[in-house]
Amino acid sequence: MMISVGPVCWILFLMVIVALVVFIERLLELRRAQIDWQDFVNGVINVLAAGSEEEALAICDDASVPVANVVATAIRQRQASEMVLREAVNAHGRAEIGRLDRRLTVLAIVGQIAPAIGLLGTLIGFIHAVLQVNSQAIVSRAELMSSSMEALVSAAAGLLASIIVTIMYGMLRVRLERIVVEMETAASRIIAYLTTGEVRS
Repeated sequence: MMISVGPVCWILFLMVIVALVVFIERLLELRRAQIDWQDFVNGVINVLAAGSEEEALAICDDASVPVANVVATAIRQRQASEMVLREAVNAHGRAEIGRLDRRLTVLAIVGQIAPAIGLLGTLIGFIHAVLQVNSQAIVSRAELMSSSMEALVSAAAGLLASIIVTIMYGMLRVRLERIVVEMETAASRIIAYLTTGEVRS
């Protein structure tokens, strides 16, 4: 089997390694970004209700997660109009999403092109087999099997790489979308409190 592994398979192997490094780094980052946002927002609102804006900002700075950063933006803009407040919070939320989404494109690209690269390896393997037949009067069974196996292994490796990387991408996307929903809900609650003084459940 190792003899039948061509250069395309090694390329796919390196792509999967890169994708795995990106997956682990992003997974750790997304795990750090998640907090109990409901308790956090309730705590910040209680501090604001007590009249301590600086303490509320300090709590947000200490947490240093997307939800906390969005809440801090809302607090800093609390004297602005509701429209300006919402725009500032939305802009900061988009920036946070962009930061969390960073490098996920690598996984998406690898998952999409891996089958095509595997197919390329398949074609190269079969072309090699045809060239062997045309260039030699007698081609051994072992030589043909080696080229054929290289072609088949390339196809299988491309599909396997695509499946693995697509699963990793999906896991990270689900976590990211959960954080986005929590961030949007937290932003709505803090904006409602700052503009109306009411706490939404």
